[in-house]
This record gives sequence, C-alpha cells and structure tokens, in this order.
Amino acid sequence: MIRWQMQMQRQHKAAHGFTLLELLVVMVIIGLLAAYVGPKYFSQVGRSEVRMAQAQIDALEKSLHQYRLDVGNYPSTEQGLASLVTAPNNEPRWQGPYLSKAAPLDPWRKPYVYKYPGDRSEFDLFSFGKDGQPGGENENADITNW
Repeated sequence: MIRWQMQMQRQHKAAHGFTLLELLVVMVIIGLLAAYVGPKYFSQVGRSEVRMAQAQIDALEKSLHQYRLDVGNYPSTEQGLASLVTAPNNEPRWQGPYLSKAAPLDPWRKPYVYKYPGDRSEFDLFSFGKDGQPGGENENADITNW
C-alpha cells in the first residue's frame, strides 16, 4: 500500500511540471516567431517615420503658403520657419502665428531644411532622412516638398 501511494505521488508531481525538453521546444518556437515578426515590425516603424515626415512637410508647406498670401512673399532662408510662429521685425503685414508652436523636428530629431528661393521649387523644404545625409534609399532617402 505504501509503495502504491509513493508511486501515485511521483506520477502526480510529474503531471504538474514541464520537462526541460518541453521548455526548450517552447523557447525555440518563440525565437522563430520573434525572428519572423521582428523585422516586419521594425520595417513598419521606419515607414511610419517617413510618412510622418511627409505629413509634417505638407503641414509646413501649407503654413508657408498662408504666410505668402498674407505677406506677399515667403520668408527668407535667414528668417526660416521661425517666422511662421513669431513675426519678423520688418514685416507689418504678418497675420500669424501660422503654426501653434515652433516648427517640429523631423522624426529623427533633426530640423527641417528650408531654403527660399529654392533650387527645385519656389521654396525647398526637406529632411535628409534617418541618416541625416543627402541622398539615400528607403528610410535614409531625402523627404522633400518637390
């Protein structure tokens, strides 16, 4: 009888735990899933940063157009995007602010580049992308208003 009780207790304990092999199999499955899903997730993050930069450039571009309608011309390169928030000293027709707060940084924490007159359009407004260098591909590509 005692032997039978000990055998039942061993079976009972074994039924409550996992073997090392079972744990390793689960860890391998989780690792495979992470290896498959991880790159897809992080590529989406990169694409969303690019889309965010494009949306910010569009919004800044609209504010610059409104500035031009009021003042008669776009702010100079020296005045920059700050003139969308605070009136330039020599501009009596300024009706702003054209932005509720200072111009945002791009998604990679760098300021947008503004140039008037522009080389490629009436004014150039762009970000150099993730790498902060001219040119590039994918996330490193320049995001522009032209």
